[in-house]
Amino acid sequence: MVYCLYLSFKTEKMLSLNPKDIPTAKLHSYLLSAVAPRPIALASTIDTDGNPNLSPFSFFNVFSANPPILIFSPARRVRDNTTKHTLENVQQVKEVVINIVSYNMVQQMSLSSTEYPKGVNEFEKAGFTMLASDKIKPFRVAESPVQFECKVNDIISLGNKGGAGNLILCEVVKLHIHASVLDENLAIDQKELDVVARAGGSFYTRAKDSFFEIPKPISTLGIGIDTIPLEIKNSTVLTGNDLGLLGNVEKLPTKEVVNKFGQENPNIICLDSIKKHKFAKSFLEKGDVLSAWKVLLLK
Repeated sequence: MVYCLYLSFKTEKMLSLNPKDIPTAKLHSYLLSAVAPRPIALASTIDTDGNPNLSPFSFFNVFSANPPILIFSPARRVRDNTTKHTLENVQQVKEVVINIVSYNMVQQMSLSSTEYPKGVNEFEKAGFTMLASDKIKPFRVAESPVQFECKVNDIISLGNKGGAGNLILCEVVKLHIHASVLDENLAIDQKELDVVARAGGSFYTRAKDSFFEIPKPISTLGIGIDTIPLEIKNSTVLTGNDLGLLGNVEKLPTKEVVNKFGQENPNIICLDSIKKHKFAKSFLEKGDVLSAWKVLLLK
């Protein structure tokens, strides 16, 4: 079966699988490796006896601002279909603190994921400082740059087999942001926040090392790749990302502007299409989309 799949992959260059035809552990691995990187919720909960629990989850994101809703999912364990203490705690005490994980606490966060017996305090095991919350019972992680105190609005079970998720819908009732990650406008500075994210296997990523900006096509209406001349669209030099940049302009430079550019750079006019596209690409790599268009439109 595996050999046939391998032959099919080598022929078609695409491995196509039915989730029901592969073991859950293998599917789990594919999902976590492909849907990455994922933000991490370091979830602090408490049971009815007052025992704190702390555990990280990368099935996590923000889903609403009004009301402010965060969702994370403690999945049933694939190997034995047991549930995690976090899920059991929020079923008893419907409150949770979601602590954001920065790079300088990632090793401690990883340690807190160890499956200690029920009642063991992961704050102590991982060396985190317990900080009292203002509106709920679970403790905050003092070392976390952003902490969300939440009420649990709902818990949605997605199944009863190993690997099945349990969506915990959390409404933020108070948030705490460390001053060190705020700029002069009291906005979060992404580089100062220095968050980490989860990928497949043992891999993580440090967000600030790979930040890049893309102009959002919200306030303007891009011309679209479909309007780009075929000679440019079918270029062997320009990539899909390059075409995306070119298609995001609101309008093309006028003929007068292009001609003036040609007069100032007469050597470009003599270039063949491949060299011209390479030259335009060099402008795109610098973020100068307008100059790239001038090069491409020169006749």
